[in-house]
Amino acid sequence: MLSFFTSLIPTSYFLPGWLTLDANPVDSVLQGLVGACGISVLCSLLRVHLFLEESWKDKDDKDSSSQKTPSHHRRPGLFGMLHFVILTGLLAIVGSRVAALVVLEFCLRGVSGLFTAGQEYKKFLQQLLVQSQFSLGCALSCSLSFLHKGASHSWLCLLLAAALSWFLARQATWLLHHVLALYKLHSSQRYCGICISLLTSGRSLLPMLCRTMVITFSVAVVAAVSIINQHFLSATEALRFWTPLTICYTLLVVYMQEEQHRLPSSQAVLNTVMVRLGGLMVLMLTVGRWADVLHILMCFLGEAGCLIPTMDLLDAASSQDEEDYTEYVKREHRRRSQAQEKKHHR
Repeated sequence: MLSFFTSLIPTSYFLPGWLTLDANPVDSVLQGLVGACGISVLCSLLRVHLFLEESWKDKDDKDSSSQKTPSHHRRPGLFGMLHFVILTGLLAIVGSRVAALVVLEFCLRGVSGLFTAGQEYKKFLQQLLVQSQFSLGCALSCSLSFLHKGASHSWLCLLLAAALSWFLARQATWLLHHVLALYKLHSSQRYCGICISLLTSGRSLLPMLCRTMVITFSVAVVAAVSIINQHFLSATEALRFWTPLTICYTLLVVYMQEEQHRLPSSQAVLNTVMVRLGGLMVLMLTVGRWADVLHILMCFLGEAGCLIPTMDLLDAASSQDEEDYTEYVKREHRRRSQAQEKKHHR
C-alpha cells in the first residue's frame, strides 16, 4: 500500500533527475525527523547545563541578583515548533552523500580543534557542541540511511526511531521548562527528585553530552565513508575524490583555527560556516553532481537555521571563561589583601 502511494509522487518523467530525492520520500522525511529531534535534545540539554552553571555561580556570589533571567534561557514556543519543522524538511531534502561529507568535515574540524585548544579546552568544547547542531542532524540521518539500506520494510524501523526520538525531544524540552521555572525553589527546599539529581550530579551533564556525541559521530563516520565509496566504480575514482577533499579541508581547518582566535566568537562561527561550505561547494562543482550543489545550498540554510537562534549559547559559552578568570583574579586579590592585613596586625 505504501509503495502504491509513493509511486504517485512525480519522478524523472516530470522533474529533472537532479531534483529528485535520493531515497524514498517517506524514509527521507522520517530520517529528517530523527535528525531534528536530535538537534532539539542537544539544544535543550545545553541550555539546562548553562542554567545550572549560572545557578551554582549565583550561590557563590551573594551579590548577584537571583531575579535576573539571562537571554539564553528562552522557552521555545511557536517559533520553536516552526524551526523544528523547517529543520526536518531541510534534513529530508539533503542527500546522504552531502550529509556524509558534512559529517566527515565536522569530525576533522572537531578533532583538530581539540588538539589545538590548549587552555581554552572547556570553552572550545561548549562552542563545538553548539556548532555541531546541523552536523548532528546529518550524522543521524546518514547513519539511519546506511543502517537501513536495502531493508524491505525500512519505513517501519524508521517510524519506530522517529517515535522514540520525538519522545526524547519532548522529555528534554519538558526538563528545560521544569528547570527554568522551578529549579531554584526545588533545589533549595529539596523535595523534587529531578532537581535534587541535577543539584548533586548536574556537573556530569556536559561530559555525558560529549560521550554521546563521540559515539554518534563514530557511527556516522563509518556510515559516511561507506556511502561516499558507493558512488565510485573504481579505486581510481575514489582517489580522485578523496585527495582534493583531504587537502582542501586540511587547509580550511588551519585557516579557521586562526580566524577563531582573531575574531569574536559569533562572527568567527559565521565566517567558518561560509568558508567550509563554500569550499565544499567548489569541490562538488569539480567532482560532484548538480544534486550535490543543490543539497549544499540546503546545508547553508540548515546551518543558518541552527546557529542564528542559538547565538546566545555561543556568547554564553565564550563569556564563561572570562567570568571564571575574573572571579579567579578577585579571589587572588582578596587572599593577598587578607594576608597583608594579617602581617600588618602582627
